[in-house]
Amino acid sequence: MSVALAVLTSDPNLVRCELHRLEGQVSLQGEEGRSNAVGIGAYAQDDVLLRRFPRDADLSLESLAPPHETEALLFHGRRLPVGLSLEENTQPFRSRRWLFAHQGSLQDFARIRAGLLDEVPDFLKRQIRGETDSEVAFALFLKRLWETGHADDPRLEAEAVGRLLADTARYLSKASASAGAARTSTVNLLATNGFVLVATRLGGQPLYYTRLEGTDRCEVCGITPTSPESQPGVVAHRRRRSVVVATHVKRPAGWVELAEGTTLAVEPDLRVRHLTA
Repeated sequence: MSVALAVLTSDPNLVRCELHRLEGQVSLQGEEGRSNAVGIGAYAQDDVLLRRFPRDADLSLESLAPPHETEALLFHGRRLPVGLSLEENTQPFRSRRWLFAHQGSLQDFARIRAGLLDEVPDFLKRQIRGETDSEVAFALFLKRLWETGHADDPRLEAEAVGRLLADTARYLSKASASAGAARTSTVNLLATNGFVLVATRLGGQPLYYTRLEGTDRCEVCGITPTSPESQPGVVAHRRRRSVVVATHVKRPAGWVELAEGTTLAVEPDLRVRHLTA
């Protein structure tokens, strides 16, 4: 099963520090072994940047931090089958400011792919480059976003986005079941535009989140409880806050597991809401 990790933070300058705090808590490898398709998306002011990591890269959490400040990032890693292009099928996927990742698999996707694509407008269908169910899921989510007329609006509320994401997951799962799939699909979806973060859990695979509050210590920056406030970064570290979503947690203490069928909606001020169907 693939691995996903997302961070939305109050201080774009301290993302590396926040990732360092997660060392030992989350894993970047899934049950299927070392990933060969690994990518991360982040923000640099008005730009959205994607990085693809080398096949079988040995990554640490801190190494995921971009060299620039970012208010959000989205990581995904999986092992793609032989024959699928790593370049075209590595997540996260991007459209304008939106980043998207899917953990899981849509059962009997080959049978329902054409029908799902019939629901996608041509301008979104042309963005699909790969062959995976995940990219089709992204296109269906974008369709719902564009139908609101506010897909590019930075004031779009996380609750509204979360309900669109959940609707996308339910639609995909229902399409698979209606086609006679013998097993239940796993459709854990994550999306961010750098202002909000949403994640929905649908299926048997767990999805967790945690809140990171400000602290008076940071090994990355050499800050300790005795560091004076006049030292650069001390006040910022005490004020920082972040929300992290992860699929693979090593130590569940301090993490909240989303109930199956629940969507997490994180607003720009890092308020968190649980949405149910």
